[in-house]
Order: sequence, then structure tokens, then C-alpha cells
Amino acid sequence: MPIEQRVIAQPKIGAGKIGGGSTAPAAEEAGDGKKKKGKKGGKKKLLLIVGPVLLIVVAAAVYFFVLAPKSGAAGEAATPAPSPGVVLTIDPISINLAEGHYLRLGLALQLTDKVGEKEKPDPAKALDAAITLFSGHTVAEVGDAATREQLRAELEKTLAELYDGEVMGVYFTNFVTQ
Repeated sequence: MPIEQRVIAQPKIGAGKIGGGSTAPAAEEAGDGKKKKGKKGGKKKLLLIVGPVLLIVVAAAVYFFVLAPKSGAAGEAATPAPSPGVVLTIDPISINLAEGHYLRLGLALQLTDKVGEKEKPDPAKALDAAITLFSGHTVAEVGDAATREQLRAELEKTLAELYDGEVMGVYFTNFVTQ
């Protein structure tokens, strides 16, 4: 007579989980009787870490977009504009223009209040910048009021850079073409 063999109470391989592995009761028995932390404990840790980080990021965004001082008009109000100081008058010079004409140009530099009365800057830089800017223009160009104001603004910008912010304005005290 044939003998029939049966295996009783052995879990099937891969039973209980998709993708294989042992069942939860078998995992408990393998350890020292303590249950392993499931996904619930991991989620709590993640929430405890991500929550404050997210809060800091939101607070920083609110500060930069809402509370931080704006650049432009409001930013300029935070740093006061320089106050006018003494005016340095420079003797007139003759500058060669195009087509054999010349320009007799006198300048006065509006200095800022941070420049002391005794330490007036050397006017040679201002004269050199004016000669470089006006040389080669025609009489019609320098005689036109709009072009003259454009040249004055350009000279003012150049002098502010050359004198490290000590000059805040340029005045033409003599302006004769021939």
C-alpha cells in the first residue's frame, strides 16, 4: 500500500507579502520578542524632520517677498543721498571740435559734504574727462540743448566714478563755441 506524506503547518515561501518574504508572525519569532517598527513610526520621524524645515522655508519666503526692504525707491531711502558740499570752480579751457571749430568750456564741480574744505580734489581728472568727451563733436551737436544735457549727464557719471563719489554734479560756467 502506498504511503502518503503530508507537510503540515509550514508557511509557503512568499506567503503574506507581495514580492516574497516571511509573514509578520514569523518575523516576530525570529527577533527577541519585540515588534519591529512599521511604516507608521517612520512617517512620524519624517514629519518631525520635514515639518520644521518646511516652516523655515515658508518663513524665509514670506520675509524676502513681503517684509524685506525693496530695492529701488524704498532701498534708496534706507541709504541717505549725499549732501552737497563746496563747489570747485575750474578755469575754462579750449577744446578742439570737428571741422576746425573749438569750444571754450568752464566747469564747476559740486562736491559732496564728505570732501573737506582743505582737501579739494585735483581738477586734472575732470578736465581730461571733459576733453575726451567733447573732442570731435560738431558745433551743431554741442550747440543743441538736448545733446548738451546728455553730454553733461555722461560727464557727471564719469566724474562720479573717477572721484569715487566725491562729485555729485557738474555745472557749465563757460560754454562758447566758435
